[in-house]
Amino acid sequence: MADAVLEVRDLKKHFPIRRGLLQRQGGTVFAVDGVSFTIGEGETLGLVGESGCGKSTVGRTVLRLIEPTAGTIRISGSDITRLDKSALRPYRRQMQIIFQDPFSSLDPRMSAGDIVAEPLRVHGIASGAAVRDKVAALFERVGLRRAQMDNYPHQFSGGQRQRIGIARALALQPKLIVGDEPVSALDVSIQAQVLNLMMDLQKELKLAYLFISHNLAVVEHISHRIAVMYLGRIVEYTDKQTLFTKALHPYTEQLLLAVPVPDPRVKRPKRVLQGDVPSPINPPSGCHFHTRCPYAVERCRAEVPALREVKPGQLVACHLR
Repeated sequence: MADAVLEVRDLKKHFPIRRGLLQRQGGTVFAVDGVSFTIGEGETLGLVGESGCGKSTVGRTVLRLIEPTAGTIRISGSDITRLDKSALRPYRRQMQIIFQDPFSSLDPRMSAGDIVAEPLRVHGIASGAAVRDKVAALFERVGLRRAQMDNYPHQFSGGQRQRIGIARALALQPKLIVGDEPVSALDVSIQAQVLNLMMDLQKELKLAYLFISHNLAVVEHISHRIAVMYLGRIVEYTDKQTLFTKALHPYTEQLLLAVPVPDPRVKRPKRVLQGDVPSPINPPSGCHFHTRCPYAVERCRAEVPALREVKPGQLVACHLR
């Protein structure tokens, strides 16, 4: 593997539920419950799963936008898990995020140029006329014109707004970018343009991406490796070719079967996931997926399966594999 940019080990994030006038803890949301992965230089790890499985919480916790409950986070070998704000500041430049909604993530009171320039000014990278020159170069790099720097977010299309978000993320020359469903709010044709832009930038700048999405087609297009999450845990972790041709975890199989195939001649088994996703406040014992798994046995209900390598490069958390 290329040099590791991000190493996450046994990451947990539990949110306490406060109740009553005294705000006593009345329960816990187990949003992320022991997640581990590594992303190398110039590599994209796709993080997929149903809504509410903890994908976005993983991304925000990795960036220390949310404080982790347990585990370790390393950026280029440096442990940033417990650093205070001042000690963490230099590492902020190494990791950035592209948000899901390209409109609400941009300040409507600021021009596009000022939005992209803000991180440069905050971190003292440039000042005066040099800021405008750097912003103009960033605009051109993401496919926008210098003349658009004085426009406001409402004057751009959705795809253009997301390009502004990408330019802002690139401003500090980061090593890691977390994409929190960065194309899910865009039209399909625009999605392809933004994805191809991100892939071109990755080749040029050797960026590491943690790409969070529920769209398997998008993840297949951009990712090198894929981690499948279910209710706060990773259940399968492998390269994209293996995942889409030889998936081993029952949950991954069901996700792939749910993807529509635009060919009426292709016949596939019509197995639909039964039941709803359990509550992360009171997750099932043992394997979290056993309440919906068609192959579950007694051991699945009692014992938590470890994420282990069952084939070279393919890790699966399942007692039956």
